[in-house]
Amino acid sequence: MSWDFDRGSNRTVLILGAGIAGPALAYWLARYGFTVTIVERAAAVRSGGYPIDVRGTAVDVIERMGILPQVRAAHVHSRRTTFVDAAGTTIGVVGIQDMTGSEDDRDVELPRGDLTGQIYALTRGDTVTYRFNDTVEELSEGGSGVDVRFRSGERDRFDLVVGADGLHSRTRELAFGSAHRFSHYLGHCFNLFSLPNELDLSHESVIYSEPGRSAGAFAVGDNDQMSAFLNFATQEPPFGAHADPDEQRRRTERIFADGGWIVPRLLEAMRQADDLYFDTVSQVRMDRWSTGRVALVGDAAFAPSFLSGQGTSLALVGAYVLAGELASTSDLFAALMSYERIMRPFVEANQALATKAGGSLLLPRTPEELQARNRTIQMLASSAESRRFGDTAREVHGSLCLPTYRCP
Repeated sequence: MSWDFDRGSNRTVLILGAGIAGPALAYWLARYGFTVTIVERAAAVRSGGYPIDVRGTAVDVIERMGILPQVRAAHVHSRRTTFVDAAGTTIGVVGIQDMTGSEDDRDVELPRGDLTGQIYALTRGDTVTYRFNDTVEELSEGGSGVDVRFRSGERDRFDLVVGADGLHSRTRELAFGSAHRFSHYLGHCFNLFSLPNELDLSHESVIYSEPGRSAGAFAVGDNDQMSAFLNFATQEPPFGAHADPDEQRRRTERIFADGGWIVPRLLEAMRQADDLYFDTVSQVRMDRWSTGRVALVGDAAFAPSFLSGQGTSLALVGAYVLAGELASTSDLFAALMSYERIMRPFVEANQALATKAGGSLLLPRTPEELQARNRTIQMLASSAESRRFGDTAREVHGSLCLPTYRCP
């Protein structure tokens, strides 16, 4: 399977999703001379959002994009996480670097909207076409391209279609089948919402846990708003529950009905929140990330879950490698296979971070896990121990050495 140049035009790529992976992929493809279109169901690139991390190898990608100074300028400098019991008594205080295995010059935490805005600024204009308020309803591969029917009713044909549309990818569903085949549930659900900063938090977070449920609040800077979460364990994933806000509120209220710390106040805020977001804690695991002329990147292909803290970094690195491999050969199939060969060990190592210390540290499921978590927190008070605790994560974050691709 090779690229088709018979139509007298550049190689054409349709990307679904204007989050982070999609525009990052578009940036690199445009530099390599591809004709790129991004379709996004929202009315614009989303601003705001919760903080995300760019770590390890992904910092190298940002540097090669030429926006590292701007990204570092947006760094929110989170300092610590305080763990408390039901009475609000401090169990231990852990520095952010000890929690995440990050390093000063290899980890940038910034609001999601700041990063998407920077990448969008690189791609808007003549190099990339954005189609907002639209999505894809049908994909039909035939011969040398993919025929696409958009929700707007328009039709077009592309050499390649790439899904960069997140955990609940429409592209993946159209090309590969039901999401249940690829979603690996990690045993938890979460609610996120905002409320007034009644705890006077600044560049920090507070977490309270009981077996099977955790609550917390965090503030990324000095302002009058903070974000809160209510996470809980379930044996079976409530797929589809995120479509019914009232159902998720009722479920969460039942589970946290007798919660300690400031849980009653958080439940009240959740009832009133107009920005409530609910989902499962899941990973996407697939045997292959492409089929024919349809490929996936970012969370659509290999979501690691927030427990790994590496979703954004994998999206950036995956976009860079996929674009580079596509530009390096006229053999489309070989390019897609090489993309997987390079990325898969890096992806699997980062996904594994979520199922090791990350899960039991943030979301202990049993009394035994909670006791072990509390001992770990107290252990991290030792600087020597904290460095050893984060060694594995630090190694994984930077374990892929970026290939160098030549621009035409």
